[in-house]
Amino acid sequence: MTTSLRSASLDAGRPASAGPRVGVLALQGDFREHAHVLATLGAEVSLVRRPEELETIDGLVIPGGESSVMDKLSRMFGLQAPLKTAIAGGMPVYGTCAGLIMLADTVLDAIAGQESLGGLDVVVRRNAFGSQNQSFETDLDIPALGEVPVHAVFIRGPVVESVGPDASVLASLADGRVVAVEQGNLLGTSFHPEITGEHRFHEYFLAKVRARA
Repeated sequence: MTTSLRSASLDAGRPASAGPRVGVLALQGDFREHAHVLATLGAEVSLVRRPEELETIDGLVIPGGESSVMDKLSRMFGLQAPLKTAIAGGMPVYGTCAGLIMLADTVLDAIAGQESLGGLDVVVRRNAFGSQNQSFETDLDIPALGEVPVHAVFIRGPVVESVGPDASVLASLADGRVVAVEQGNLLGTSFHPEITGEHRFHEYFLAKVRARA
C-alpha cells in the first residue's frame, strides 16, 4: 500500500493504468482499515493529515471514529476549510459512521461547538444506536450494489433523520430508518463495510473517483 504522496511533477507522469489516487483522512478512527480495502481494490492510497495533501488526491474517505474529535483535529491541523473547498469543488468523498456525520449539513445532538463539513443534504443524529455494547449486524437490500444483500455492522452509528431534495436514499433498515445516502459525488453510510470484507461500497465510491479523474 502506498502511504506517501507524489509530487505534482511525478503525478504528471503516472501511467494511464495506475489506480485512482485516494486519500483517507487519518486524524482519528479506523483509517487503516479503509486504506487496506482501497489498496486491495487497486487504488493508490495516501493518508491525509495536512491541507497540502488534499491537492494530490482524486477522492477522499472519511472513516469512522469520534466525529467531535475529528472535527476538532481538522480545525487544529488547518484542514477544515480546505476540506469544505474540496467537497464544494466536487471531489468524491465517502464517509462511514463518523464520516457520515462530518458530511451532513445538519447534526442533531452534537456536542457544544461541534461543526460538520457539510455537503450532504441530510440531517443526522449522532450515536442513534446507543452505546458500543449495543452494536449489531444486519443484511441490507441495496439495489444500487446488486441483488445480493450487504452485510452491515453498526457500531454507535448515526441515523439519517431526514433527507433533503438534493440527496437520495441508498439503504434503510427494516423499520425505515435511513442508513446510507448519496448526493452526486458524496456517499455516506451509518455502518462499517471496511471491517466486514464487504467491498462493494468502496468499489462504488472508486467508480465515482475514476469517473471524475
